Amino acid sequence: MSGHGIWVHAISRGLPADRLAGIVGVGGAPVRAVGAAGLVAVVATVELAEYGEEALRRNLENLGWVTAVARAHHLVADAVARLGPVVPARLATVHLDDARVAALLTEQHDDLSAALDRVEGRIEWGVKAYAAPPPSVPAEPTGSGGGRAYLMRKRARMTATETAERAAAADADRLHAVLAGRSLESRRHPPQDGRLSGRPEWMVLNGAYLVDADRVDEFADLVQELAPRHPGITVELTGPWPPYSFTAADERTVGR
Repeated sequence: MSGHGIWVHAISRGLPADRLAGIVGVGGAPVRAVGAAGLVAVVATVELAEYGEEALRRNLENLGWVTAVARAHHLVADAVARLGPVVPARLATVHLDDARVAALLTEQHDDLSAALDRVEGRIEWGVKAYAAPPPSVPAEPTGSGGGRAYLMRKRARMTATETAERAAAADADRLHAVLAGRSLESRRHPPQDGRLSGRPEWMVLNGAYLVDADRVDEFADLVQELAPRHPGITVELTGPWPPYSFTAADERTVGR
């Protein structure tokens, strides 16, 4: 497919267009503002040959491509979040022209405004926790003890694994409960695949926490304080991020 499309990075409001100067979006194009109904969509013009519907179906199967595009997409949302409230758009939200972006802002004005109200002056922290696999039960020499001994060793390995999993899950539950109680809102996402997390351990917590921007350091200190109290898991703090987990932007920006 030839021609150009409009990649939506984020939705904001009260954002002077000149504040976007120097910010580069997906595809290497400078971002710009499309305004309607008191809202602003921060967008970049992209080539449909790479970012059109058919090309996206193909490219989204390429992890390297997705990683690079997601990073470029995030950098824009992060830059906009430093200028005002932001609803990050779902990755790969592409419209055919500015008029359709403006129509989106008008049609979904109430929902988008409510989302911006909800996150204004707030930041998202991510907390991930990992558990190492339990030590393996030593195997006896081949042929030692026969079939019954083999089954007993297999059962012992399974029991050790299940015990470790339960202990790590309980640690993660306790950690999440404390962090959720010290944040405005929280989300517990499904654990990431090891190919995405880049770690060999089990992910037992993939949490997101919405906190006031003036308390981001306080929350980070809390995580560092709590981590040693849960020696069965390794705790990782990520962010601060734009409020990806608390705007439901994936439901608000679908379509072309």
